Amino acid sequence: MSNLAVNLSMIFTEVPLIERFALAHAHGFQHVEIQFPYELEIIDIQNQLEQYNLSLCLINVPAGDLMQGGNGLAGIPGKEVEFHHALELAIRYATALNVPRVNILAGKQPLDADLLPCLNTLSSNLKLACHLLSEQGIEPVFEMINGTDMPRFLVQNIAQAQEMLEAINHPALKMQYDCYHMAMMGEDVLAGLQENLHQIGHIQFADCPNRHEPDTGSIAYKQIFDWLLQSDYRGFIGAEYRPQYQSDQSLAWKKKYFSNDVNT
Repeated sequence: MSNLAVNLSMIFTEVPLIERFALAHAHGFQHVEIQFPYELEIIDIQNQLEQYNLSLCLINVPAGDLMQGGNGLAGIPGKEVEFHHALELAIRYATALNVPRVNILAGKQPLDADLLPCLNTLSSNLKLACHLLSEQGIEPVFEMINGTDMPRFLVQNIAQAQEMLEAINHPALKMQYDCYHMAMMGEDVLAGLQENLHQIGHIQFADCPNRHEPDTGSIAYKQIFDWLLQSDYRGFIGAEYRPQYQSDQSLAWKKKYFSNDVNT
């Protein structure tokens, strides 16, 4: 069984974020994820979750200027204090909203920085995140992002993520596995899931190469979803794609692949 979630930062964007909770509920979702919920007050999110009987299953630590084309925070030497403040804000939201997992985005190697200091900074910040999040019963995850969409991103593939997990060596830390990013990196998406499932804390999906909904690209989602639904995976599976047209026209995959899943 899965816990299917819809990402409100990328889907239902035809309306403001505060109105997307109602649309998630109307389309049969019980779980939502939000990349950066910080534009809304905690009380406003609480009210939406309660009104529509939804759980918020994932948020990201604020990532500085990363989403505007900058380098981000977590792996950038000299931004450790800023990252710590961002982590504290994420913990405040996650604890108040009962969010079970928080994602840390590594950021990009600055053009004027060497790789090793960036990786060391990322390692130190991930260790801090593991300590502070675990104290609150929150699982930390970190995401591999493809180098086409984000050149110089510090963790782009499974091998790099495995190396970081070994370096951190904390039992709570897991990968966030985005099928789209792995396909863009040339990884075998299903094999990557099968071989690393015990190290994966959260899964997201979009098709490749245009990051639209399933069945609009090259990823064989029937095989992936069939395997996941029969596997021992108990984390969330988040729809994080850009609808090809309107959001409400992009949901055929839900009935096709998850109609028998009672936990959606």
